[in-house]
Amino acid sequence: MPSIDIGGKAAVVTGGGRGLGLAYARALASAGARVVVNDVDEDAAGQAVKSITEAGGQAVAEVVAVGTAEAADRLVARAVREFGRLDILVTNAGILRDRVLWKMTDDDFDAVITTHLRGTFTCARAAAVRMREQGEGGTLILVGSPAGQRGNFGQTNYAAAKAGIAAMARTWSMELGRAGITVNAIVPVAATAMTETIPAFAPYVEALREGTPFPDFLRKGEGFGTPEDCAPLVPFLASEAARGITGQAIGIGGDKVALWSHPQEIRTAYADGGWTPGTLADVWADSLGAEPQTVGIPAPRIPAPKTAEA
Repeated sequence: MPSIDIGGKAAVVTGGGRGLGLAYARALASAGARVVVNDVDEDAAGQAVKSITEAGGQAVAEVVAVGTAEAADRLVARAVREFGRLDILVTNAGILRDRVLWKMTDDDFDAVITTHLRGTFTCARAAAVRMREQGEGGTLILVGSPAGQRGNFGQTNYAAAKAGIAAMARTWSMELGRAGITVNAIVPVAATAMTETIPAFAPYVEALREGTPFPDFLRKGEGFGTPEDCAPLVPFLASEAARGITGQAIGIGGDKVALWSHPQEIRTAYADGGWTPGTLADVWADSLGAEPQTVGIPAPRIPAPKTAEA
């Protein structure tokens, strides 16, 4: 079997100071990679590096907000200066500015797009330039979300950015394939600051803090767990075992891992000479619209509380 050891490789993890990003950085370091931990919070980045080095890994912090080309160049340059190369990029940095459409401001929209979408683009571009110069391949791991796959109420900006990230992974997998650089989107589901406020999950997240593990209906049924449950996918994708995997969207959470489908046509119809509004209405009613697609992230299926027997 191909090795999962990534010893000697150098990685950058954006938004790596806490939550999922921290779990990714630790998992990479545990597998032997040397890691640049990026975050806008200097204390969080420093604590992340401390936790990695105390466990025997190698890591340095680079504090900068992703989004600009200058920030991306700083991250790549830090990896090269500290470790001599760059092999792995994980674009995890993100923020939320949730509002329904009619209340979302330009600033709400732009801030999320800048961090998630532009930040992924600029960091991936800088990394791809360096990896192509090295001539030894590489790994880009772009962090998506179920919101980008299905949409989510109140998250115009976030869902659009995450959908764009999945599309960029597919595009870049084609563009960078000849250089031996794999590009995949991962779709994690975990208890983080972004998800623990969901009312259905909140009691279980609180219980987890007190030492009670998530029940099976969350870990398996919902694919919902801890950041550490999602982390193994990152060193796997960076390893030789995953050299043939590229252009995919892979979900992980709790005890569940899944391959997301790419958008595709599910029903078709044809009309000689083209369509009119009337014939479109007919075909929609008769066949094309027989199975309209659902939208939104399905609500968690939380079992009803057990009632005490009399």
